[in-house]
Amino acid sequence: MESSSNLTGKMLIAMPGMRDPRFEHSVILVCAHSEEGAMGLVVNRPLPDVDFSDLLTQLGIDASDAALDIPVRFGGPVEPGRGFVLHRVPEGGEVDETRMRIGENLAMSTTRDILEDYARGMGPQPAVLALGYAGWGPGQLDNEILENGWLTSERLDEIIFGADNPGKWRAALKGMGIDPLVLSPSAGHA
Repeated sequence: MESSSNLTGKMLIAMPGMRDPRFEHSVILVCAHSEEGAMGLVVNRPLPDVDFSDLLTQLGIDASDAALDIPVRFGGPVEPGRGFVLHRVPEGGEVDETRMRIGENLAMSTTRDILEDYARGMGPQPAVLALGYAGWGPGQLDNEILENGWLTSERLDEIIFGADNPGKWRAALKGMGIDPLVLSPSAGHA
């Protein structure tokens, strides 16, 4: 199935009938979407017992007293040892080749350099570090949407960067004007 539209920079909101327990009540930022597949980061699942300073230590990065504390989240089940930093880009800000622009003022980086910046108290804010990612093969995400697995919405930065992880799924639905109690887990086809 060919992709109906490019969802890069949009959010996916899991429907109540989501069959995969890893994505139940998930909100995902789609970072890339093309005929070759899609890649996204879950933005509402903190990683228990993992904090940014511990990760810096594991990577051998010395943190200064001014180090920034970046929230760490479960980004998805694919490559859970790989980190992705989502961060804002200042208005009119340039993005170099080490960062992938996701929207007008949002980018993603996978380099050690950005972690070293945060360890020194620098780096773009707000930001969040996701470990792992969600991935879909060609046409797979489009099919899951057609099968009523996901709703799509515009990106809401308060969902991506906000601290209320347990409330983000409901907030994303309410941002679309949807009451979660009226959603049906089964797809209807006219």
